[in-house]
Amino acid sequence: MRFFKPFFRRCLFVLFALFLGLFVTASSYAQETTRLSNPVAVFSGLDKITGRITTFDVYIGETYQFGALQVTPRVCYTSSSDEATRTDGFVEVNEITLDKKIKRIFTGWMFADSPGLNAVEHPIYDVWLKDCKQKSKVPAPQ
Repeated sequence: MRFFKPFFRRCLFVLFALFLGLFVTASSYAQETTRLSNPVAVFSGLDKITGRITTFDVYIGETYQFGALQVTPRVCYTSSSDEATRTDGFVEVNEITLDKKIKRIFTGWMFADSPGLNAVEHPIYDVWLKDCKQKSKVPAPQ
């Protein structure tokens, strides 16, 4: 029993040190990073039936229909050009069911540098954020 007490103390100390390191890293990242807001989010979508990957631009606040999914970006941020590239966006995804009801299947942040982290995984479709940009060839909404 005496062996376990020092062992658990060391484990708690290591966990505390890791938590403190993550906190310091996150707070320094938040202070140093300049986030630029963009009016256009760029997504890729995979149709698993056909194997086709489609890239599409969506203006912030607008909804794009990709198969049975409705993709609506709420914000899209990129880091400034003098920093390491970081792109993230807050996205809502709805599914139109066979009985014509709309069901929310995803609400959250997507990260372009980690597409598997928070991508929409659906039985037929996958959707992930690729980029954010200032202009698009798609006409702006009225």
